[in-house]
Amino acid sequence: MRQLITSLVILACFLINSTAQEVPGTVVAHSAASSGLYLGSPSICILPSGDYVASHDFFGPKSTEYERALTRIYKSADKGKSWKQISEINGQFWSNLFVHNGNLYIMGTWKNYGNLVIRRSTDGGVTWTNPSDEKNGLLLSGQYHTAPVPVLLYNGKLWRAVEDAMGPVNGWGKMFGSFMMSVPEKADLLKATNWTCSNTLRYDSSYLDGNFGGWLEGNAVLTPGKEVVIILRTDYRIDGNEKASIIHISSDGKTAIFDKENDFIDFPGGCKKFTIRYDQKTKLYWTIANYVPEEFRNPNPERTRNTQALCVSKDLRTWEVRKIVLQHPDVVKHGFQYIDWHFEGKDIIFLSRTAFDDGLGGADNQHNANFITFHRLKNFRKY
Repeated sequence: MRQLITSLVILACFLINSTAQEVPGTVVAHSAASSGLYLGSPSICILPSGDYVASHDFFGPKSTEYERALTRIYKSADKGKSWKQISEINGQFWSNLFVHNGNLYIMGTWKNYGNLVIRRSTDGGVTWTNPSDEKNGLLLSGQYHTAPVPVLLYNGKLWRAVEDAMGPVNGWGKMFGSFMMSVPEKADLLKATNWTCSNTLRYDSSYLDGNFGGWLEGNAVLTPGKEVVIILRTDYRIDGNEKASIIHISSDGKTAIFDKENDFIDFPGGCKKFTIRYDQKTKLYWTIANYVPEEFRNPNPERTRNTQALCVSKDLRTWEVRKIVLQHPDVVKHGFQYIDWHFEGKDIIFLSRTAFDDGLGGADNQHNANFITFHRLKNFRKY
């Protein structure tokens, strides 16, 4: 019996290893669907040392996402070729990593629709502060929603978009209200009173001829005209024509304005999460998004996540697909989603929440990912 068990373990390891070799990119983390623990919210950043740090959280029926969510932190000292877990945070969810003034920060909620919190690490992600109160990282109390979205440094402030989940209309998307947070770049980021919040813009059922399902996971972006805006994932599922929304923020960070006639834009992959960053060399805005090619169009673009495409824009309003970065022919149990990324020299490095075959039955579905994978797009400017 012992020999049989040993043989089965060896066979399982062989199947996992051989299948993992087929998973695009480098595997940072894996969780079998049978565990009931799915992998979400991938975030990546580059430390001052040049090492990479990555994070993800757990969601699903066996997770603690509704009680006190769990996030794991990983480090790569060889430019993403290998990864090692360095810490685990109990009470962190839907979060992004970023470096500021030499320190590493992680910002998100502490559980599914929980308080908004921020933590600081002075040792590259091994240990973290505890957001015990408003002086130590508890920024907002209530029900909040966010994702690994960019932090913008402009005009002496850090800017970050957030949503609350306390709107008067119940239901995913419809209960989200978008607002901007900002803080002086030299202030203590863990002190809640140092942050300024804009007014909150809520769901309006009349938008997009009644086909507006809500907005979420906004990007803080600086326009060519030096205006800070939020560009948001927008739940619109008509005829496969995806859209994003642009919210305008006043220079003091206190006022958010939206024009329903002009501020909805066509955006490839706009009803899934995306990250936008600006490249000084090309003078272009770049994103990697869940664009849906013609051959994969169907009535539910929000769950069509089998393709990631590199897209560019000169003005944030007109976007072009330049290259298919990742793709799988199956849309049901395969997905590449929630891409977080950075420029590094001539390359783009990125992390994906990946649903793929693993020799153990694969992912639960395209949404409930079983892998976090690292990727490098070389010489991206040629596109």
